[in-house]
Amino acid sequence: MRLGRRVSKNDKIALIRSVPLFARCSKKELGEIASLADEIDLPENKSLIRQGERGREFFVLLDGEVDIVRDGTKIDTMRSGDFFGEIALVSNVPRTATVIANMPIRVLVITDRDFRMLLEHTPQLQLKVLEALAERLAQLEIGRA
Repeated sequence: MRLGRRVSKNDKIALIRSVPLFARCSKKELGEIASLADEIDLPENKSLIRQGERGREFFVLLDGEVDIVRDGTKIDTMRSGDFFGEIALVSNVPRTATVIANMPIRVLVITDRDFRMLLEHTPQLQLKVLEALAERLAQLEIGRA
């Protein structure tokens, strides 16, 4: 995807489907989540997430690159199709890293407020997200063992 071109609803659904938190969702549920996503262009050097702050958004990187910085050291670079911040949709834990645009970027953004309102009105989605979150946490624990 290139800056300047808006993303279709089907493209949003495909991108959101790749996020493990939403892996158990139906196409209809993915469509509901996608309808919450705002498409935003951001300038180079813009901080999207700051380490230690409470998370309020989830991002899917549509175009460009961002650097992931932990404790002042660059630890990774993410590119188009990558996502970050999804845990902020379901928890109040502080951000574990800072994310900075290293060039002009385009992102999809879903706020925790909008996502929680959707969950309140869609109990079956709550269960699917909770199951996916539990599965992800179990995988992290297995990786540490």
